Amino acid sequence: MGSAAVGRQGRRAYRPLVAFDFDGTLTVRDSYRDFIKWRCGPRRYAAGLARLAPAIARYARDRDRGALKQALTAEFLAGETRADLAASARAYATERAPAMLRPDAVACWRRWQGYDARLIIVSATPDIIVAPFAHGLGAWRLIGTRLAFDEADRATGCFDGPNCRGPEKAVRLRAELGETVLLAAAYGDTDGDREMLAMAEEAGYRVFGLKP
Repeated sequence: MGSAAVGRQGRRAYRPLVAFDFDGTLTVRDSYRDFIKWRCGPRRYAAGLARLAPAIARYARDRDRGALKQALTAEFLAGETRADLAASARAYATERAPAMLRPDAVACWRRWQGYDARLIIVSATPDIIVAPFAHGLGAWRLIGTRLAFDEADRATGCFDGPNCRGPEKAVRLRAELGETVLLAAAYGDTDGDREMLAMAEEAGYRVFGLKP
């Protein structure tokens, strides 16, 4: 990990851009399914999964993660207000973060903070759920799957745009930061991070493994 250049006044003239995947990289588990189960409770969650049996069977055939996530969203979150989901996300992060965040990943995050890096979380999990974690870590920016809300600010059960995974991570990074953006480093743990890792000078694939 290189140090940032320092200007004449002692201020860093260059602030590296560093991207982290969230689920499995910064955390030890999938936060979206865990959030839904935590919020709904085990009985409601089990009943919802039973209704989702056809979608789960389709996923076993086509491995379309986006379609399965869309089905989960429609089953468990449709009709919920943005304010209620945001409040639940804050409570979830407060309760779960100590048991979810990988200590070695957080240590790497903090090292980059020491270099005044602009740290970005890029996640397939809806941004409204990841936001409290990003805030707690001091992220410079959060890019995630967006939930769609209607005119009454209630979740429609659909996404506002594609699932933020695979090529979409690179698309969203370039849309946010410019077509020529170059990451100093990126960290991920699945093939859904491949395109993001290819944008980085230093690509960390499955480099974190510690549990809280």
